[in-house]
Amino acid sequence: MTADPAALKSLLCRHIDARRDDVVALLQDFLRIRSVNPPGDTREAADFVRGILDRFGLEHRTVGAREDMPNILSCWHAPVVGRHLVLNGHMDVFPVSDDRLWAAEIEGDRIVARGASDMKTGTLASILTYGLLYPYRDRLFGKMTLTVVSDEQSGGRYGTKFLFENHEEAISGDCCLNGEPSGLGNLRFLEKGTLRFSLTAKGPGGHGGYPHRANNPIQQIVAATQALYDRYHLKRAEMPEELVAVLREPASIAAADALLGRGAADNALRITVNAGLIQGGRKATQIPTEAVVHIDIRVPYGPDLDRVRGELPALAAEFDCALVINEDHSYPASGTEPDGEMGLILQANTRALLGVDAPPVCSLGGTDTRYWRWRGIPAFIIGPSPLSMGTDDEHVIIDEAIAVLKLQVMCAVDYLSVPG
Repeated sequence: MTADPAALKSLLCRHIDARRDDVVALLQDFLRIRSVNPPGDTREAADFVRGILDRFGLEHRTVGAREDMPNILSCWHAPVVGRHLVLNGHMDVFPVSDDRLWAAEIEGDRIVARGASDMKTGTLASILTYGLLYPYRDRLFGKMTLTVVSDEQSGGRYGTKFLFENHEEAISGDCCLNGEPSGLGNLRFLEKGTLRFSLTAKGPGGHGGYPHRANNPIQQIVAATQALYDRYHLKRAEMPEELVAVLREPASIAAADALLGRGAADNALRITVNAGLIQGGRKATQIPTEAVVHIDIRVPYGPDLDRVRGELPALAAEFDCALVINEDHSYPASGTEPDGEMGLILQANTRALLGVDAPPVCSLGGTDTRYWRWRGIPAFIIGPSPLSMGTDDEHVIIDEAIAVLKLQVMCAVDYLSVPG
């Protein structure tokens, strides 16, 4: 065995460069698979993943609570005891309104496709990292586990949450890397919590010219939604001062605003409200019998999530609405030490590969890394830009996709180069 991680990293990065066209073609094939959630059927995507693992000669197993939402587990051991690194990614993607996204065509320097950002680029990088290191396991220590899951886009009940409820010992590990969209040149050590719920109003209905005869459910939910915005949207959260200090560092502010859009650094410190879906009514001249609004509130690390949740029943009652909390999509914020070992490894490799620093930044969306962080296990994200995810112009720049793969490989090599 040779303890020369720099040489192994260089060898693998040269290999990736030599197979660049193959990596791009493989990513296009992955992106063309319609694994939309909802409904969440990822069986074709799972077949694709198993095919890659088979070509690497890697054993794997498929587990899940639902046949149409499989989860793939695989693990290999180095010959000498060491740490346990887990790679995690999901196969499901957002719905589309433009079918051209399934073509996964190359347009200039980028691939335009659903899932190019969120998160098939990062998931494929994890699969290939896992496979590429396997032939060199005699130069490493410990073991590596790959988890490729379903259902992340709908809360993870049948994906990573299912794995922790049924296979926790196999997937906990000592550290987790995840390829969710993060952008390169930052250290994602923290992410907001979320509170997902609906408000429903009902009435007898009637003619629009007779408002004295019936309540209007649409008016009720609009008023309730406005009250939510007035009470919570962009209000400064009550966060631990040490976290505020990290997020207010000039380098962190600059990185967050550059990678996530101007204002992202300030957003990380605030509660946000989004009314994402309103349903109700059949005709402008009718008073509807029912209306519902679906709300997503993002809450920074701290006590505000419990406070807001505790206040919702009274607000719903004020507008005569029924409140239903989506428990699968409601969870606290999560974080990990930014200056822990994997954080320092990621920063060093970002500097070596890209020539830029990677200051700590807070994620504004949710990822499955929370399941590891809640258990005190360090978890970091190495993925492409998040700015186009979910849009009709979702894409990944090809150079960025290759850099995501290289960074995951380099960080994995460094982490597994220390004996237990």
